[in-house]
Amino acid sequence: MTTADRYGRPLRNLRLSVTDRCNLRCQYCMPEKEYVWLPREAILRFEEIAALVDLFADLGVERVRLTGGEPLLRQGLPELVRLLAAKPRLRDLALTTNGVLLAEQARALRDAGLHRITVSLDTLRPARFRDLTRFENHAAVLEGIERAASVGFAGLKIDSVVMRGCNDDELVPLLEYGSEVGAEVRFIEYMDVGGATRWSFDAVVSRREILEALERRYGRIEPVIEETSAPADRFRLPDGTIFGIISSTTAPFCASCDRSRLTADGMWYRCLYAPSGTDLRGPLRAGAPAEEIRARIAGAWRGRADRGAEERLALRRREPLVPREALRRDPHLEMHTRGG
Repeated sequence: MTTADRYGRPLRNLRLSVTDRCNLRCQYCMPEKEYVWLPREAILRFEEIAALVDLFADLGVERVRLTGGEPLLRQGLPELVRLLAAKPRLRDLALTTNGVLLAEQARALRDAGLHRITVSLDTLRPARFRDLTRFENHAAVLEGIERAASVGFAGLKIDSVVMRGCNDDELVPLLEYGSEVGAEVRFIEYMDVGGATRWSFDAVVSRREILEALERRYGRIEPVIEETSAPADRFRLPDGTIFGIISSTTAPFCASCDRSRLTADGMWYRCLYAPSGTDLRGPLRAGAPAEEIRARIAGAWRGRADRGAEERLALRRREPLVPREALRRDPHLEMHTRGG
């Protein structure tokens, strides 16, 4: 079954946050000193998550990505992976992690049936990592990447948010590190999402600038032509190395976006920039019939007209998306709550 929104975009990809907690404080996501967290009792149990995934699958979802916060902080996560991996309608089951806890959990995740892993890594310099994240876990992240490769995860990806004057001098080292460990690197433009309270357009390194910098080093870069709704445009270096660029800030892909996000407490968002979502935990815990919840999801998606990144791009004056005071009132507006 395919469920399409008002622009014909199918409901196909679900980003599923399992926790709003994180063990890093990256400048582009969690730059503040204090945060308001979701109540523990509101967090969905694994069986509740599995039940909701079944309803999404009924409506066409075939790809699920586990996110956070930092998903590896969720106790017993391989158990959830096992539940979801057993669902034959899910063609892809992936996870995005900062990698700090990956070395100790990679084997269990692989054995549980997880298909793919993406690790966030913005620098190869330990001191810069500390400045970016406020923690000293750089070596643990590298160990996690190596461990994921060694236990057999194919299609390993490394995501790097590029910020001017911060790490834009590491494009080449990051690419070459990815080649060494067998991972495809994806450079991400700095996005003005909820929680990015220190964002400015001046700090954005655009797709054009990234390509120009890499062409100065490697020579002609060719685009990889493919039909996909994936967020990254992919490119090929002269030696065959493939990398991606996610240019949500300067060249949004709203027209093909088939993603939605379910927070750890069951709020469903159809756009990363949406100011409000749909509560699915409430009816689920109230014992609503599956048909009722399924209809709630289908109706909301069919009414979807969100093009948040395009609307942000069209603004004459572009400032951080959500003021600090609003984030304290509603943690659902935070990127680390909605999931990347």
